[in-house]
Amino acid sequence: MHHVRDGRALRWLSRFAAIAAGALIAAIPQRAPAQAATQAATQAAATVSLPASVPASAPAPRDTLLLGTVLDAVERANPRLDAARAIARAARARVPGVTRPPDPQLQLGWMNYELFNLRPMDGIGMTQLQLMQMVPVAGKLRLAGLAATARADATATRVGDVSFDLRARVGMVFYDIYSVDGALGVARDTRRLLQDISDIAGTMYQVGEGRQADVLRANVELARMQEEIIRMEAMRATMEARMNALRLEPADALVGMPRLPRFPAELPTADSLGRLADQGRPMIRAGAQDVDAADASARLARREIWPDLQMGVQYGQQPGPDGAQRMASLMVGASLPIFAKQRQYQMREETNAMRAMAAADLATMRAETRGAVGEAYASLGRARRLAELYRTSVLPQAQATVTSSLAAYRVGTVNFMTLLDAQMTLNRYRQELFALEADEGKAWAELEMLTGRVLVDAHTAQPARPAGGPSR
Repeated sequence: MHHVRDGRALRWLSRFAAIAAGALIAAIPQRAPAQAATQAATQAAATVSLPASVPASAPAPRDTLLLGTVLDAVERANPRLDAARAIARAARARVPGVTRPPDPQLQLGWMNYELFNLRPMDGIGMTQLQLMQMVPVAGKLRLAGLAATARADATATRVGDVSFDLRARVGMVFYDIYSVDGALGVARDTRRLLQDISDIAGTMYQVGEGRQADVLRANVELARMQEEIIRMEAMRATMEARMNALRLEPADALVGMPRLPRFPAELPTADSLGRLADQGRPMIRAGAQDVDAADASARLARREIWPDLQMGVQYGQQPGPDGAQRMASLMVGASLPIFAKQRQYQMREETNAMRAMAAADLATMRAETRGAVGEAYASLGRARRLAELYRTSVLPQAQATVTSSLAAYRVGTVNFMTLLDAQMTLNRYRQELFALEADEGKAWAELEMLTGRVLVDAHTAQPARPAGGPSR
């Protein structure tokens, strides 16, 4: 009788293991690696109940999130853009004032009045009205206007730099959330598969065909996977807080599951991106406008040695025995640059130094931009090539290894550690694929910031394609 019960248990174990292995094997030809893993995990989870130490409840479903939706929200709400636009308006408002001469001075005077009784003295007492105007010469107002206009243009151009910097920051957080969500999906699928493997190992141990060490190792891996899930959920909460800060939303506001935008099918050349950056990056264009402003200021400083004219008219009225006597005067003067060595010549030195600094800053920005474009382009090419390699070669082979190991473990030709290592390797490759896809998006976001051009259609989601993670 005991022999009969053992035989029934072995037959039940064989059927159970064959179903689990067959589900994995059958899924490979018809589905992509991601779908195969998801289907196998779903079937195994439906067959076996999880222990109390491993939560079986799935996270609440989230809405999908497009990058363009987040960018539109940040464009409307982020105060950095409002501050940059306000600074640009302030700089533009200063231009008309510097192109006008100083305000005229109007003076009203009472001359030669007797003290205490305040009566005009006979013959010399009078009331005067005087108007004075200082007139800059040698084109000083025009040069001051050119300098102020160039500074205002540079400030307005930097609004675009702030906008693309925000786009890049949003993109980095968006793709980080995408990577974490993908890793979480893989970890949850792997946890379900590990539970299936643990149940198979436990059943084989009960009927004398397995080892207790295999059961214990499976439980350890389940606990480690649960720890990994908790850690990634905390990372997800951190990324949500960063995203909500950019959108001016509460820190605990829900953020949907990101969907990758449609990346360009063809990569532009590094040289074309470098030219775009040199011509279109707002920071570089603003630097060139700063150089123009510094040049105009230097030309203005060279003309400060020219004396400014001062012109005025005066009207006087003096009481007399035959009625009031009226008189007028015209005055012309000029400033005397007697401290030219300490003032005007030092102004020339200052503006020349500022012009040299602006030119050096511009050269530095161009060099750093070229280097950053090269780095981003290399990162983009690496991420795209590796992701394609993972989809077409690495993941299919890793999935086949897991399927083969599970079938071999069922018949006892490989040990439990071989099966577990194969599953953990597949888990790592799937997570790395999500990270590579996120790296490609980050590289595009950085290139957009560096070139000052929109390179990715952020409002169109990428079509479904075979990937290392589950269908999301």
